[in-house]
Amino acid sequence: MNNTSESARDLAIIAKQEELLQFNAFDNTTAWQLGESIKNYCESENLAVTIEIRHCRETVFFFAMSGTSPNNADWARRKRNTTELQQRSSYAVGLALTEGETLQTQSGLPMRDYAHHGGGVPIRVKGVGFVGVVTISGLPQREDHNIVVQAMADFMGVTLAPHHLP
Repeated sequence: MNNTSESARDLAIIAKQEELLQFNAFDNTTAWQLGESIKNYCESENLAVTIEIRHCRETVFFFAMSGTSPNNADWARRKRNTTELQQRSSYAVGLALTEGETLQTQSGLPMRDYAHHGGGVPIRVKGVGFVGVVTISGLPQREDHNIVVQAMADFMGVTLAPHHLP
């Protein structure tokens, strides 16, 4: 990715999103409810995505919509690995890379297992910190990121504007 002024702006927005989107509590039931809300939204918009939610490094929600392929699940896995390791949005991780840089050249992480593309968003609990990841795959990376962030905001009753990526 390129560190342009647009990337810097997006990184600032994502940092604010991650600050605002913190749950009061999060458990497997919450994960399931959030996953269902993302699934319902994507179905209503005729979007074909794979959705994965992990809590304490355990997959507690997974759904591959019609029109997806095993490739989408693999991309979700790679984005999730990045978010779990870095404890930040996979999109932010990618935006922070300098032009021509990858996670492999930066940190030695194999591209087969890590992806710096949007769609993986950390789950944080106030007073606790990082507890999991919501990941979707199937759309352009910015859209994947925006859908997860908006779904989390709607679920928590948080207003993001102006902290939303255009």
